[in-house]
Amino acid sequence: MDISINYTRGQDDPKSGPVKVGWVVSDVEAPVIYDPPRRVNSRDARREHGKSASRCPAVLGLESRYFEIACPFDINIGFDRDKDGRPHLRNLAGTSGPIRASTLGKRLSITNEAEWRYPDRPIIQLKLPYIFLADEPTYITQLDAYLHYRKTPLPGTIFGGRFPINLWPRPLMWAFEWHDVSKPITLRRGDPLFYCQFEFDNPERSVQLIEASMTPELKSYLEHISSAVNYVNQTFSLFDAAKRVRPQTLITPARS
Repeated sequence: MDISINYTRGQDDPKSGPVKVGWVVSDVEAPVIYDPPRRVNSRDARREHGKSASRCPAVLGLESRYFEIACPFDINIGFDRDKDGRPHLRNLAGTSGPIRASTLGKRLSITNEAEWRYPDRPIIQLKLPYIFLADEPTYITQLDAYLHYRKTPLPGTIFGGRFPINLWPRPLMWAFEWHDVSKPITLRRGDPLFYCQFEFDNPERSVQLIEASMTPELKSYLEHISSAVNYVNQTFSLFDAAKRVRPQTLITPARS
């Protein structure tokens, strides 16, 4: 019995070329600090030798399918509890740091203790303005930047996630589960926070990342679905409802 799968498509098939994935930065203070998503590659690796690992097709194929989101500013925080036992974050950089504590608090927060997965592992969230879009069925997966070497490992693990960006586009966030609260979380501007990987109908297709415009139609759609998580536990159950009001096109390339 032949169980092979033929992924070959004709040149006239609209799904024969790269999958177009749009990205846009939502309304945010100082958008200039948020670098564009970039494709992962071994930038400083030696490539002179023909058998170099940095020229291996399998390595290049893997890296080409990851896009990284960089940390927008320096972070140096510790965990503490107040006199009443309530958890809170401490800005260890103090007044000498490049970002004011009040500004940091607008983007970085600790979740309600009742929502932690484990009682001894706080969960913190860094709000980011990046939104990814697609006009054909496409899933995004967030995963740890495991190809990036850190001299001082982070004292925990990031939360991954997977959802369809053709139906449920939303601002991403860096969510972190703090395993060892005796150690600080230290990140530098430009360090990769996480990778994004995209899934679609054909594993042979590549991804073409496009900077998109925040059109009135896109903004209206985002507002339509943005707060559902505050009212419904299983937001994936709302995909059919979202599909009914989705604009025909989400990606409108930004004008240069």
